[in-house]
Amino acid sequence: MAYRKETAREFRRRRAIELIEQGEPRSTIARILGVSRESINTWHKQYLSSGNVELKPQPGCPRRLSAEQLETLRALLLQGATAHGWENDLWTAKRVTELIQRQFGIEFSSHHVRNILTKYLGWTSQRPTCQLKERDDGEIQRWLEQDFPRILRTTQEKWAYLIFIDESGFMLSPIVHRTYAPRGKTPVIKTSDPHGRISVAGAITVSPIRKHLGFLCYLLSDNANFHGDSIVQFLNEICHRMSGPIILLWDGVSIHSSKPVEEFLERHPRVAVEEFPAHASELNPVDKVWLYTKYDRLSNYAPATWDELRRRLIQEFLALEHKSNVLTWCIMETGLDLKLR
Repeated sequence: MAYRKETAREFRRRRAIELIEQGEPRSTIARILGVSRESINTWHKQYLSSGNVELKPQPGCPRRLSAEQLETLRALLLQGATAHGWENDLWTAKRVTELIQRQFGIEFSSHHVRNILTKYLGWTSQRPTCQLKERDDGEIQRWLEQDFPRILRTTQEKWAYLIFIDESGFMLSPIVHRTYAPRGKTPVIKTSDPHGRISVAGAITVSPIRKHLGFLCYLLSDNANFHGDSIVQFLNEICHRMSGPIILLWDGVSIHSSKPVEEFLERHPRVAVEEFPAHASELNPVDKVWLYTKYDRLSNYAPATWDELRRRLIQEFLALEHKSNVLTWCIMETGLDLKLR
């Protein structure tokens, strides 16, 4: 017998028929193939009646939206929900159901609409990213096309370190992710102080030849906020660790332009400062360090004391100094083309 390229299920069926014709007991065949005797009997009857054991296509309801209508639907969805009267551009199954009924006069269940979106249009369910209304996408694009290439050229001309800086806070209360537990037994994570935090400044350092990446951090005392003086203390640490010209790249928050910082820059002419465009935290690779640490390394972690949290943070950040793959990922996630070697 000659067979077309077959699936694993069809292989079991064909093998069952071969073993029956070889005289093997059906109970033995069922045990070998991991199926029931009833399945063996059904496959044998199919073989005797049709001469093959290929899987037949499963019957289903005919598709009610034509290929042309699906492409029309795709174009309508890409216009955004606000173009069709909703207050924001989020497409829910309920909204798409209403749009289909309005446009084509066809009523679908929300479940069927989800199937249309995923199976036929290739869309996926995603969590929206929140951005401030004041964000200027045009200015951000201009910065990417003009300012950032200029900054890279300057680092090459001056043989300077490029250093990204950002600040964040780490709470005693954990970033809670889902976990497994017996039904009806919801896990409980007990916290010491749900509002307490440790403020941290971090810096990803890129060497002049863009071959070596490093990470430096500076932790404040419990529940303290960063201000100009504490930022200067971190900058002093960076200057102590880095020799030669330095270009700092950070956001435009007020502490970065405070009087202590301005005085520091006057005393250290080898340090120059550049700013990210406003409301574009996704461009700073240190922001990805915070995401990696909080949502990967420390998810569901509830330290009992401040000292325990501080020790764990120091441990994680010291380990980052030797995780060039993670630091590279943090940079790549921003979309910034540093041409790392």
